[in-house]
Amino acid sequence: MEPSNNQPSSGMFSASFYALLAGFLAATASLSAKLSLGASYLREMCETRLSDWNQTPGGSAACDWLHIPLRLLCGGLLFACNAVMWTTFSKALRHSTSTARATVKTTASNFISSGLLGRLFFGESHATLWWAGIALTLCGLLMLHGSAPQTHPQEADKKDK
Repeated sequence: MEPSNNQPSSGMFSASFYALLAGFLAATASLSAKLSLGASYLREMCETRLSDWNQTPGGSAACDWLHIPLRLLCGGLLFACNAVMWTTFSKALRHSTSTARATVKTTASNFISSGLLGRLFFGESHATLWWAGIALTLCGLLMLHGSAPQTHPQEADKKDK
């Protein structure tokens, strides 16, 4: 039984899922790069967490060496997130009806995830101008998305034969 034209197919759902996951993983890779290459982020986080947990001022001595393996771990996470991101983006392209659709969803997911992760990990607050810029960029991407030709994978297979 074939799906009707007005209902989304499971391929479209999986394409959207893979595209959104790829954007989130790209933002996570950027976060990992910032943590691994940033001079003091991990040391400050370590000192804050150990002082809260230990309630003694001598807890920062462990952070003198602990930040190094944490930075290496974040560097490894950077490469792992990029590898999985490219894999999921490739799957999104394969399952999507057009490359523009997959790219738009991935880019939107990356922008929003970057803003949320920056807020969560670094306490960044974005100005209204930043959000306006993101909104304009997403509107432009949606315009590209809407102008993409809409063909179903079954129709594309028929054209190839």
